[in-house]
Amino acid sequence: MHTVRTVCAHDCPDMCSLLVHVDQGRVVKVEGDPGQPFTAGFACGKVNRDGDLVHSPDRLATPLRRTGPKGSGQFAPITWDEALDTIETTWKRIIAESGPEAILGYAYSAHQGLMNRGLTNGLFHALGTSRLLGGTVCDSCSEAAWEAAVGPVGGADPESLDASDLVVCWGADLHATNVHVWAKVEHARKRGVKLVVIDPRRTRAAANADLYLPIRIGTDSALALGVMHILVRDGLADRAYLAQHTLGFERVEAEILPRFTPAYVAEVTGLAVADIESFAAWYGAAKRSFLRIGFGMSRFTHGGQNLRTVALLPGVTGAYGRWGGGALCATASAFGLNYGAVRKPSGPAQARTVNHLKLGEALLEETDPPIRALFIAANNPAVTNPDTAKMRRALAREDLFTVVHDPFLSTTARWADLVLPATTYLETEDFFRAYGTYYMQWANQAVPPQGEAWSNFRLTQELARRMGLADPVFRMSQREILGELFQGATGKLAEIDPATLPEAGPVSIADSAETFQGQVFGTPSGKLEFYSATLAAQGLPALPDWQPDPEAAKQAGPGRLQLLTTPGYFQSHTAFTGNAFLRAREGAPCAVLHPDDAAARGLSHGQTVRLSNDRGSVALVLHVREEVRPGVVLVPGQRPDEEAVEGTVNMLCGDGFTDMGAGATYQSTWLEVRAA
Repeated sequence: MHTVRTVCAHDCPDMCSLLVHVDQGRVVKVEGDPGQPFTAGFACGKVNRDGDLVHSPDRLATPLRRTGPKGSGQFAPITWDEALDTIETTWKRIIAESGPEAILGYAYSAHQGLMNRGLTNGLFHALGTSRLLGGTVCDSCSEAAWEAAVGPVGGADPESLDASDLVVCWGADLHATNVHVWAKVEHARKRGVKLVVIDPRRTRAAANADLYLPIRIGTDSALALGVMHILVRDGLADRAYLAQHTLGFERVEAEILPRFTPAYVAEVTGLAVADIESFAAWYGAAKRSFLRIGFGMSRFTHGGQNLRTVALLPGVTGAYGRWGGGALCATASAFGLNYGAVRKPSGPAQARTVNHLKLGEALLEETDPPIRALFIAANNPAVTNPDTAKMRRALAREDLFTVVHDPFLSTTARWADLVLPATTYLETEDFFRAYGTYYMQWANQAVPPQGEAWSNFRLTQELARRMGLADPVFRMSQREILGELFQGATGKLAEIDPATLPEAGPVSIADSAETFQGQVFGTPSGKLEFYSATLAAQGLPALPDWQPDPEAAKQAGPGRLQLLTTPGYFQSHTAFTGNAFLRAREGAPCAVLHPDDAAARGLSHGQTVRLSNDRGSVALVLHVREEVRPGVVLVPGQRPDEEAVEGTVNMLCGDGFTDMGAGATYQSTWLEVRAA
């Protein structure tokens, strides 16, 4: 038996360093690496079962060619040469007849490796095909909102939690997606630090909080403004910090905050005035309050305004200026790597761009030229995209040549013409940078590829060769490409010799308590922007505010409930679907209702219910518990149809846009729940 040091590639902000124990080519144990200070020697309950994922009997063993109708899942094995010949011939014909923009290909978030994900996207950039604007199904709104307030920079270092004197978890389910921050919170609480959780769902963290605020979906900006109102009223605003490091607060104070009295905020948010007052008092008294902001509050029509306003809150107390204080949304912007070397090795500066959440619409409606070929790696849009029914109608086009590269026969793969077996992250090597910490690390290959699986990296380079691309990056090894990623690096990255990284283990680029000089702001003014001229130029409100969701007027009505979708604890996304143990731990896909809503509909725990609106309907098992407030139906996890009674929840979600970042609005969905 031997041990391999590697990195978790799942879509999670923690980016755990792992020790993988291997015996005769099989993964026998996955555990956290004690040499990584933040992830601290433990892996989450999902990742420590990744040996089961690698050696699952459901893994694809060979390339497959479709033999039945699209969506039927009927395939026959073929060789890699047959599959690659078909792809090469078809793509070259389409380019000759319709131009490269008639092809769309991408890799997305199921593999976070900068090479296994990035180089695949670089292939299509170099070919000049249509390009996917990724992230709009996930974080583009939160990113745009954060940048409007703070700039394209990272937030507070989660390792500074050791110095925090208040922790606020706002819209982030730590146990599901950020468990190592929860470990830091537990250590802080042993020092007597209070925890406030603000979330429409009574998460595991909320159940253990000193104060839990079960906020109405989409009213986060109202609560943040209400807290600012109280801080100003009670003399708890840090006037010196506001004067030196922020822009426009005096306008917010004069024009916005007078409306957000505790009574009004309570009416909007559904919270008790006493709880709003308590939270504001705790926040105002703290000097080093740490605010963990989740992406979930941004997946709403006014999601950008929500997140932007919450991100402004630490500026009122000056917490941004102190180690252990401030806010953390994401850290990816802090890594100034030369991503273009991998993602954009060549190709035209401009090409048609397709918004990820509008992929189904683009496949159905683009005509100049129509999209005739689709390549998907590390993604499952037939489950995860909004308006899933439209996405599937698009995939059903007989004239759409679709290739899916996946370790399993995913829902999306069932609609493909060719399905290619992909490696998991433990079967390849890569380089990673976190998006919830300031660590980066080389990942070693733990075991050989299973069956005939190929990595994204290997497949990309072979397709590039067949398509005649001459860019050197398509012939380099991963270690050679690592050097390219550091070309032109500045700051702390410039001090790192990339040749040392494969043996270095986890490397941090964060400040320390001794070198920290306050949150850096990357806005045009160089300050925290309460007033944003950038947003004003886009026709958006320049000052933070709250307004009712216009979708409520269209969709809400008597008997209708608002949808809340969140990650599952053991099935946070469909990359874990192939693990039978984790599917059993999570249980069957369910809908959660408050007891009052269940009683009003004559529904009981354990029965099958149908969730429906004008987009469609799905059938799920009902759980009745006080995990959500009345008026909300919670559906944890994005689960494929075959696990549910019928359908998948994103069939009910529209493909409209958020106010910032052109993101998806999953939470602006209303529906009816009745017995199936």
